[in-house]
Amino acid sequence: MTEQVVHSEVQPFSARAALPWLVGLGVYATLLILGQRLLSDPDSYSHIEVGRWIIAHGTLPANDPFSFSMHGAPWVPFEWLSEVIYAGAYALSGWSGVVVVAAAAIALAFGLFTFFLLRELSPTYTLLMVIAAAILSAPHMLARPHVLVLPVMVTWAAALVRRMDRGGPPPYWALPLLVLWANLHGSVILALGLIGPAGLEALLREKPSEWPRVFLRWLPFTALAVAASCLTPHGPESLLMPLTTLGLGSALAWIAEWRPQDFSHIGVFELLLLGGIFALSRGVTLPVVRALVVIGLLHFALAQVRNADLLAMLAPLYLAAPLGRAFGGPAGDDARGSSRGLNLAALAMLVAMSGAALARDLRPAANITPQAAIAHAGLAKTGPVLNDYGFGGYLIFAGIPTFIDGRGELYGGPFINRYNRAIALADLGDFLKLLDEYNIGATLLAPTTPAIAMLDRLPQWQRVYSDDVAVVHKRRDTPPR
Repeated sequence: MTEQVVHSEVQPFSARAALPWLVGLGVYATLLILGQRLLSDPDSYSHIEVGRWIIAHGTLPANDPFSFSMHGAPWVPFEWLSEVIYAGAYALSGWSGVVVVAAAAIALAFGLFTFFLLRELSPTYTLLMVIAAAILSAPHMLARPHVLVLPVMVTWAAALVRRMDRGGPPPYWALPLLVLWANLHGSVILALGLIGPAGLEALLREKPSEWPRVFLRWLPFTALAVAASCLTPHGPESLLMPLTTLGLGSALAWIAEWRPQDFSHIGVFELLLLGGIFALSRGVTLPVVRALVVIGLLHFALAQVRNADLLAMLAPLYLAAPLGRAFGGPAGDDARGSSRGLNLAALAMLVAMSGAALARDLRPAANITPQAAIAHAGLAKTGPVLNDYGFGGYLIFAGIPTFIDGRGELYGGPFINRYNRAIALADLGDFLKLLDEYNIGATLLAPTTPAIAMLDRLPQWQRVYSDDVAVVHKRRDTPPR
C-alpha cells in the first residue's frame, strides 16, 4: 500500500470539501440560535401579509390595498416571489418556518461564497474573508426578501469573475439565475451592472484588433441577460426599482438602513475597512477593472449602511485571484472534490437543526409589535390611525390600514419627509394640519416620539394607552369615518 493511499484513507476529504459545509452549517446554526434577531424588522410582517394576499387572490396587486393614505395608488410588489415563499413558510410552520427559510438562504450564500473563494485562496485566507463578510453582513441578516437572493447573487457574480480569471465565453448557463433574482428582489439591475466589468476585462485582455470579436461575444449574452431580467409579472419595471428608491432623495435620511456610514466613532465597518486597506497595501496588484469594481462597491457601502453586505459578499470574489497570486493559492490537496459521506453527514445535520428550529416558538421583536396597544385601545375599530413608521408592518399584518409603512416607493420622498418632520415637531403647524387633513382618529406612536408630548397637551386628544412599546391617543370627539 503506497503512502498516497494511506494518506487518502486517513484524510478522506480535503479542506476544500469540508470548509464550505462547515461554514454553511455554522452560519445556519448561529442564525437558528439567534432566530428572533432575524425577526427584528417590521417589514417581515408586511412581506408575509403581501404574500398571503397574493396567494388568496391568485394575482399581484396593481394598486395599494393596505394603507388609507395611499389607498388605490399604483403599486406593484417587486419582491412578490420572496413574499409568497415567506407566506408559505409562515402558513406551514409559523415564525419558526420564516426563520428557517431566511437562515437557510443566508447559510447557502455563505457556503457558496466559501466554495468560490477556495478556488483561488487557501483555506486560511478564505476563512478570514468569510469571517469579515459575516461581520459586515450581520446587521442586515433579516427575514426579508434580500436574503433570499444572496445565494443567487453570489453564484452570478462568481460565474462572471470566473470568466475574468480564466477567460472563455460568457456564462450562459447562469442566465436563468436572473429570472429568479428579478422575481425575488428588486435589485436585479446590479446583476446587469456586473456584466460590464467582465466584458471590459475580456476586452483589455486582447489586442485592439480582437476587440470587435470580444464585443460580439458578450453582446448577445448581455441582451439575453436584460431579457431574462424582464421576465417578471410586471415586465421591465423591476429594472427601475432601485432608481425609484434612490429617487426618494433626502427622505432616505429618515430611514436607518439608507443612511451613510457613521464615522463619528470607531466601529466594526471602519476597522474592517482599514484592515482591508492594509492587506491590499502588502504588495497586491489589482487589475484596473477590479479596482474600479471594489471602489464602486465601497462607495455603495459608504453611501448607505444597507449596502455593506454587497461589499462583504462581492468584493472578495473580485479580489480572490489577485490575493491568491500575492499570498499563495490553495494547496494541491485543497483542490480535491467532496465525498459522499461528507455530504450525507452535512445533510443529516442540516435536517436535524431544521427540525429543532421548527419546534421552537419564535416571535418578532416586541418593539415592532404593538399588539397590546392595538387590542387595548380598539384601534381595529377606530378611524384612520397615524402610526409610527416602525409599526406599519404589524398594522398591515393585523389588517389595519396604515398611514405609512416600509414601502417607500409607494409613498414617495415628499410624503415621507412631511410625515417625519410632522411627528418630530419640526413643523408644528403642519403636524396639526396633517391630523385634520387625513381625518386622523387615533395615533399609535413609539414612546420617544416628540409628537406624543404635544398630543398630551392638546385638549381634543386623550392618551388612552401607553407601555414601553407604543403610546395611543384618541380624539375626544372622533370625526366620522
